[in-house]
Amino acid sequence: MRHDHDADGEHTSSRRAFIRTSSVGMTAALVATSGAGAALAAPVSPVQEARAAGRPLAVTPACDGHETPAATEGPLFKPQSPERTDFITPAIRGVRLELSGIVYDTACKPLSGSLIEFWQCDQNGDYDTAGFSLRGHQYTNSRGAFRLSTIIPRDYWGRWGQRAPHIHTQVQAPGGPVLVTQLYFPDNTQAYGRDFATLNAADRLLNRACTIALAGPKDGGYTGAFDFVIQTTAK
Repeated sequence: MRHDHDADGEHTSSRRAFIRTSSVGMTAALVATSGAGAALAAPVSPVQEARAAGRPLAVTPACDGHETPAATEGPLFKPQSPERTDFITPAIRGVRLELSGIVYDTACKPLSGSLIEFWQCDQNGDYDTAGFSLRGHQYTNSRGAFRLSTIIPRDYWGRWGQRAPHIHTQVQAPGGPVLVTQLYFPDNTQAYGRDFATLNAADRLLNRACTIALAGPKDGGYTGAFDFVIQTTAK
Protein backbone atom coordinates (compact mmCIF):
# COMPACT_ATOMS: atom_id res chain seq x y z
CA MET A 1 0.00 0.00 0.00
CA ARG A 2 1.30 3.47 -0.86
CA HIS A 3 1.47 5.93 2.00
CA ASP A 4 1.66 9.71 2.32
CA HIS A 5 4.53 10.66 4.54
CA ASP A 6 5.72 14.25 4.35
CA ALA A 7 3.28 16.33 6.37
CA ASP A 8 5.17 19.53 7.20
CA GLY A 9 5.71 19.90 10.91
CA GLU A 10 4.41 16.44 11.72
CA HIS A 11 6.88 14.67 13.99
CA THR A 12 6.68 11.44 15.90
CA SER A 13 7.10 11.70 19.65
CA SER A 14 8.68 8.28 20.05
CA ARG A 15 12.19 9.11 18.84
CA ARG A 16 14.91 6.73 19.92
CA ALA A 17 16.83 8.05 22.92
CA PHE A 18 20.50 8.14 21.98
CA ILE A 19 22.39 7.38 25.21
CA ARG A 20 26.05 6.67 24.62
CA THR A 21 28.11 5.76 27.67
CA SER A 22 30.55 2.88 27.84
CA SER A 23 29.36 1.59 24.47
CA VAL A 24 31.43 4.24 22.70
CA GLY A 25 34.57 2.92 24.31
CA MET A 26 33.59 -0.66 23.57
CA THR A 27 32.96 0.16 19.92
CA ALA A 28 36.31 1.90 19.60
CA ALA A 29 38.04 -1.06 21.21
CA LEU A 30 36.41 -3.48 18.80
CA VAL A 31 37.47 -1.38 15.83
CA ALA A 32 41.00 -1.10 17.13
CA THR A 33 41.39 -4.82 17.81
CA SER A 34 39.78 -6.19 14.64
CA GLY A 35 42.42 -8.17 12.80
CA ALA A 36 41.31 -7.63 9.22
CA GLY A 37 43.38 -4.98 7.51
CA ALA A 38 40.47 -4.10 5.24
CA ALA A 39 38.30 -3.31 8.25
CA LEU A 40 40.90 -0.84 9.49
CA ALA A 41 41.46 0.83 6.13
CA ALA A 42 40.13 4.35 5.71
CA PRO A 43 37.01 4.30 3.54
CA VAL A 44 37.45 5.67 0.04
CA SER A 45 34.52 7.84 -0.91
CA PRO A 46 32.77 7.46 -4.27
CA VAL A 47 33.83 11.05 -4.99
CA GLN A 48 37.50 10.06 -4.70
CA GLU A 49 36.94 6.89 -6.73
CA ALA A 50 35.17 8.77 -9.52
CA ARG A 51 37.79 11.50 -9.72
CA ALA A 52 40.61 8.94 -9.81
CA ALA A 53 38.88 7.14 -12.68
CA GLY A 54 38.09 10.36 -14.53
CA ARG A 55 34.33 9.81 -14.28
CA PRO A 56 31.94 12.80 -14.09
CA LEU A 57 30.31 13.34 -10.72
CA ALA A 58 27.74 15.82 -9.49
CA VAL A 59 29.21 18.45 -7.22
CA THR A 60 28.58 18.09 -3.50
CA PRO A 61 29.66 20.80 -1.06
CA ALA A 62 32.80 20.13 0.97
CA CYS A 63 32.66 20.73 4.71
CA ASP A 64 32.48 24.48 5.20
CA GLY A 65 31.21 24.51 8.75
CA HIS A 66 27.61 25.15 7.77
CA GLU A 67 25.12 22.67 9.17
CA THR A 68 23.36 20.37 6.73
CA PRO A 69 19.88 21.83 6.10
CA ALA A 70 17.05 20.26 8.09
CA ALA A 71 13.82 18.96 6.57
CA THR A 72 10.50 17.61 7.74
CA GLU A 73 10.57 14.14 9.27
CA GLY A 74 7.14 13.03 8.07
CA PRO A 75 4.84 10.68 9.98
CA LEU A 76 6.42 7.35 8.93
CA PHE A 77 9.56 7.33 11.06
CA LYS A 78 9.66 4.16 13.17
CA PRO A 79 11.78 3.82 16.31
CA GLN A 80 13.76 0.71 17.24
CA SER A 81 14.93 -0.05 13.71
CA PRO A 82 17.58 -2.77 13.32
CA GLU A 83 21.25 -1.82 13.35
CA ARG A 84 22.55 -2.63 9.87
CA THR A 85 24.40 -1.20 6.89
CA ASP A 86 22.76 -3.33 4.18
CA PHE A 87 19.11 -2.90 3.19
CA ILE A 88 19.19 -5.31 0.26
CA THR A 89 16.90 -8.35 0.62
CA PRO A 90 15.37 -10.71 -1.98
CA ALA A 91 12.25 -8.51 -2.09
CA ILE A 92 14.25 -5.40 -2.97
CA ARG A 93 14.78 -5.24 -6.74
CA GLY A 94 15.44 -1.58 -7.37
CA VAL A 95 18.47 0.22 -8.78
CA ARG A 96 21.34 -0.41 -6.38
CA LEU A 97 22.99 2.43 -4.49
CA GLU A 98 26.19 2.23 -2.44
CA LEU A 99 26.10 5.37 -0.31
CA SER A 100 28.95 6.54 1.88
CA GLY A 101 30.20 9.68 3.58
CA ILE A 102 31.52 11.37 6.68
CA VAL A 103 29.73 13.05 9.59
CA TYR A 104 31.47 16.28 10.65
CA ASP A 105 30.89 18.86 13.34
CA THR A 106 30.72 22.55 12.44
CA ALA A 107 34.51 22.78 12.87
CA CYS A 108 34.84 20.09 10.16
CA LYS A 109 36.07 17.49 12.64
CA PRO A 110 34.90 13.91 11.86
CA LEU A 111 32.53 12.58 14.51
CA SER A 112 32.96 8.94 15.50
CA GLY A 113 30.11 7.06 17.16
CA SER A 114 27.41 9.24 15.60
CA LEU A 115 23.99 7.70 15.11
CA ILE A 116 22.60 7.73 11.57
CA GLU A 117 19.07 6.54 10.84
CA PHE A 118 17.86 5.90 7.28
CA TRP A 119 14.37 5.10 5.99
CA GLN A 120 12.95 5.22 2.47
CA CYS A 121 10.37 3.85 0.08
CA ASP A 122 11.04 0.95 -2.30
CA GLN A 123 11.24 0.55 -6.08
CA ASN A 124 7.44 0.92 -6.26
CA GLY A 125 7.17 4.08 -4.14
CA ASP A 126 5.90 2.17 -1.08
CA TYR A 127 7.06 2.39 2.54
CA ASP A 128 7.11 -0.64 4.81
CA THR A 129 4.93 0.37 7.76
CA ALA A 130 4.47 -3.18 9.09
CA GLY A 131 8.14 -4.11 9.34
CA PHE A 132 11.58 -2.61 8.78
CA SER A 133 12.30 -3.12 5.11
CA LEU A 134 14.56 -0.29 3.89
CA ARG A 135 14.88 1.00 7.44
CA GLY A 136 17.82 0.84 9.80
CA HIS A 137 20.41 2.67 11.84
CA GLN A 138 24.18 2.53 12.22
CA TYR A 139 27.04 4.34 13.95
CA THR A 140 29.94 6.09 12.28
CA ASN A 141 33.32 4.43 12.65
CA SER A 142 36.45 5.87 14.27
CA ARG A 143 36.94 8.17 11.26
CA GLY A 144 33.36 9.45 11.28
CA ALA A 145 32.49 7.40 8.20
CA PHE A 146 29.34 5.50 7.27
CA ARG A 147 28.38 3.20 4.40
CA LEU A 148 24.94 2.01 3.31
CA SER A 149 23.93 -0.56 0.68
CA THR A 150 20.43 0.28 -0.52
CA ILE A 151 18.47 1.23 -3.64
CA ILE A 152 17.40 4.46 -5.25
CA PRO A 153 13.79 5.01 -4.09
CA ARG A 154 10.91 5.67 -6.44
CA ASP A 155 8.87 8.88 -6.63
CA TYR A 156 5.25 8.73 -5.44
CA TRP A 157 2.15 10.84 -4.91
CA GLY A 158 1.42 12.11 -1.40
CA ARG A 159 -0.40 14.90 0.34
CA TRP A 160 2.21 17.36 -0.93
CA GLY A 161 1.81 16.23 -4.51
CA GLN A 162 4.37 14.17 -6.36
CA ARG A 163 7.50 13.70 -4.26
CA ALA A 164 10.86 13.35 -5.93
CA PRO A 165 12.90 10.28 -4.90
CA HIS A 166 14.54 10.88 -1.53
CA ILE A 167 15.97 9.14 1.53
CA HIS A 168 14.97 10.22 5.04
CA THR A 169 17.81 10.61 7.51
CA GLN A 170 18.40 11.45 11.14
CA VAL A 171 21.93 12.19 12.33
CA GLN A 172 23.02 12.70 15.92
CA ALA A 173 26.41 13.03 17.60
CA PRO A 174 26.69 11.33 21.01
CA GLY A 175 24.66 13.48 23.39
CA GLY A 176 23.94 16.08 20.70
CA PRO A 177 20.75 17.34 19.05
CA VAL A 178 19.12 15.39 16.22
CA LEU A 179 19.40 16.62 12.65
CA VAL A 180 16.42 15.47 10.57
CA THR A 181 16.83 15.84 6.82
CA GLN A 182 16.18 14.28 3.40
CA LEU A 183 18.69 13.35 0.70
CA TYR A 184 17.89 13.80 -3.00
CA PHE A 185 19.29 12.70 -6.36
CA PRO A 186 20.82 14.62 -9.30
CA ASP A 187 18.66 15.54 -12.28
CA ASN A 188 20.50 13.10 -14.56
CA THR A 189 19.88 10.03 -12.38
CA GLN A 190 18.59 7.06 -14.40
CA ALA A 191 16.16 4.78 -12.57
CA TYR A 192 12.76 3.22 -13.28
CA GLY A 193 12.35 5.22 -16.48
CA ARG A 194 11.63 8.34 -14.43
CA ASP A 195 12.54 11.92 -15.33
CA PHE A 196 14.44 13.02 -12.22
CA ALA A 197 14.91 16.59 -13.48
CA THR A 198 11.15 17.10 -13.78
CA LEU A 199 10.44 15.35 -10.48
CA ASN A 200 13.05 17.44 -8.65
CA ALA A 201 11.80 20.70 -10.14
CA ALA A 202 8.21 20.00 -9.08
CA ASP A 203 8.97 18.94 -5.49
CA ARG A 204 8.26 21.87 -3.15
CA LEU A 205 10.17 20.27 -0.27
CA LEU A 206 13.37 19.54 -2.19
CA ASN A 207 16.58 21.25 -1.08
CA ARG A 208 19.36 21.13 -3.69
CA ALA A 209 21.97 21.45 -0.93
CA CYS A 210 20.98 17.93 0.12
CA THR A 211 21.74 16.30 -3.24
CA ILE A 212 23.76 13.09 -3.18
CA ALA A 213 26.84 13.07 -5.44
CA LEU A 214 26.48 10.09 -7.79
CA ALA A 215 28.92 8.12 -9.93
CA GLY A 216 27.51 5.74 -12.52
CA PRO A 217 25.43 4.02 -13.49
CA LYS A 218 27.77 1.05 -13.66
CA ASP A 219 26.68 -2.59 -13.69
CA GLY A 220 23.11 -1.44 -13.13
CA GLY A 221 23.81 0.62 -10.00
CA TYR A 222 25.33 3.78 -8.58
CA THR A 223 27.86 4.79 -5.95
CA GLY A 224 26.99 7.93 -4.03
CA ALA A 225 28.47 10.24 -1.44
CA PHE A 226 27.06 12.70 1.03
CA ASP A 227 28.81 14.31 4.01
CA PHE A 228 26.77 15.60 6.94
CA VAL A 229 27.69 18.61 9.07
CA ILE A 230 25.87 18.63 12.40
CA GLN A 231 25.74 20.44 15.72
CA THR A 232 27.15 18.64 18.75
CA THR A 233 25.45 20.85 21.33
CA ALA A 234 22.03 22.44 21.42
CA LYS A 235 21.83 25.92 19.92
